[in-house]
Amino acid sequence: MQLSYWEYKTWLTNVDFTIVGSGIVGLNCALQLRKHYPTAKIIILEKGILPQGASTKNAGFACFGSLSEILDDLTTHSEEEVINLVKRRCKGLQLLRETLGDNAIDYQALGGYELFTEQDEALYETCLAKKDAINQLLHSVFDGNVFSEVENKFQFERIRPHYIFNQFEGQIDTGKMMQSLLKKAVSNHIQILNSVSVDGFTETENAVHVHTNQFDFSTKKLLIATNGFASQLLDESVKPARAQVLITKPIPNLHIKGTFHLDKGYYYFRNIDHRILFGGGRNLDFATEETTEFDQTEIIQQKLEALLQTTILPNTTFEIEHRWSGIMGVGSQKKAIVKPLSNNVFCGVRLGGMGVAIGSLVGKELAALV
Repeated sequence: MQLSYWEYKTWLTNVDFTIVGSGIVGLNCALQLRKHYPTAKIIILEKGILPQGASTKNAGFACFGSLSEILDDLTTHSEEEVINLVKRRCKGLQLLRETLGDNAIDYQALGGYELFTEQDEALYETCLAKKDAINQLLHSVFDGNVFSEVENKFQFERIRPHYIFNQFEGQIDTGKMMQSLLKKAVSNHIQILNSVSVDGFTETENAVHVHTNQFDFSTKKLLIATNGFASQLLDESVKPARAQVLITKPIPNLHIKGTFHLDKGYYYFRNIDHRILFGGGRNLDFATEETTEFDQTEIIQQKLEALLQTTILPNTTFEIEHRWSGIMGVGSQKKAIVKPLSNNVFCGVRLGGMGVAIGSLVGKELAALV
């Protein structure tokens, strides 16, 4: 694209901060920069017409990890690391609520439930045996017991007769959250340029030259917040992980309330607008789901539909209305990568499927690096 003099002068000259990615991290980073640099020229480059990745495509869980997820994390992380992960998720959720307000994101503290299939007896018994110890481990974070055992009050089938209930879990409306963040960014004179994909960048002593699919320009500082797409620009320990999701048409008298987890969090569902939103299943085929392609696969979609029919809505007629996928950023460790890459380039990536929880905090920390 050949830009005019006016376009370069107005949008792409004397740029102080350029952020790649207009998701939760990128928008929060821009808002934090605006607080510290009231007159700076801040632009955000977004490859999609709306925020890509997972920020507008997630399930809207305001969560910090089910009991089985936390136990699984303890096999690869120390107790101190797991406590810090949970603390950061709680801190990030609180920052999100303070930034936008509960009404703007439709925050609801309905609690979260972990279900165990009949075949998951060993996992269920392990969770029960470890429940008190994990409550004690997290007591300093919540000043109370997180997990308790409750009966199958929602009449799910082919599962154990009791759930593990998390009283501190909540849910949000993802679309309202992102719309509120975008509105807040625009009101703070942050320019968002959509359908601009960053192909690469080169650096001199006092500037970064950014190469996009539309134009080239220079910026004083470059901040990369592309999470699942980070490997396209950076050589960091983060890889993409696709999450496939479907949603039903409205179901009369849908009694299910709260957020629900299955199989160590690899499956998750909730009621939204009298529909069941259901996602997950990448553990069925990790290799295929390590991709930046937005698509669905038969093996996962069939599994999601089967679980809907046999477990979640066993005695209810339903129709699938829509399907989509989002791209997360994951790695061998669950701690996000927030660091300077040089004097003028910084990154905040690898949110590990917890973007709603930690995205605001990672954005704040990314801005603080400059």
